[in-house]
Formats: sequence, C-alpha cells, structure tokens
Amino acid sequence: MGRSVKKGPYVEPSLMVKIQALNDKNEKKVFKTWSRRSTITPDFVGHTLAVHNGNKFIPVYITENMVGHKLGEFAATRLFRGHSAKGSAREPCGSRRARCAS
Repeated sequence: MGRSVKKGPYVEPSLMVKIQALNDKNEKKVFKTWSRRSTITPDFVGHTLAVHNGNKFIPVYITENMVGHKLGEFAATRLFRGHSAKGSAREPCGSRRARCAS
C-alpha cells in the first residue's frame, strides 16, 4: 500500500539539505547516502547520488523518469548470477542417465 497523499513523500532531511545547497550553487557533485527509503523529488533530477546497497555505494544518476520512486529501487542488494545452463543441471533420479545412490 502506498503512502498517504496527505502526508507527502518522505525525503531524509539531511539529504534534502544537501540537494538544496547543490541546487543553490548550481553544482553537480556525487555524494554518498545510506537513505534508500527516500523518495526522489524533482529537485534531485540531474544529480548523481551514491546509494548504499549494503556492501558498497552504487552511483545512480537521477532522471525525470525516476521521480516518485525510492532511491533503493536503483541500487540492487542481491546479486543474481543466473539460472544453471540447460544441460549442466543434475538429472533427477527417475531419468535413465542418472545414477542414484541406492
């Protein structure tokens, strides 16, 4: 369930202060944040934030399409190595080629 419209989007106050300062200076600087729960607002567009994924910081360039999403959506926390290849998977015990320990 989404957040109430009455409450508005959550943005970490310290993160908002940094973004406001960079916007006032017309500066584009990468800075680190652990706040994956912060919602991306239009003020963030054009900046690059290094979002923590639990292990390291992932640089995320903010575009207009990202507004309304959370920062954590763009820094994956789990590494998917892919499914096993078609022939390399172990054969089930019922197949002809498998040698089951009985």
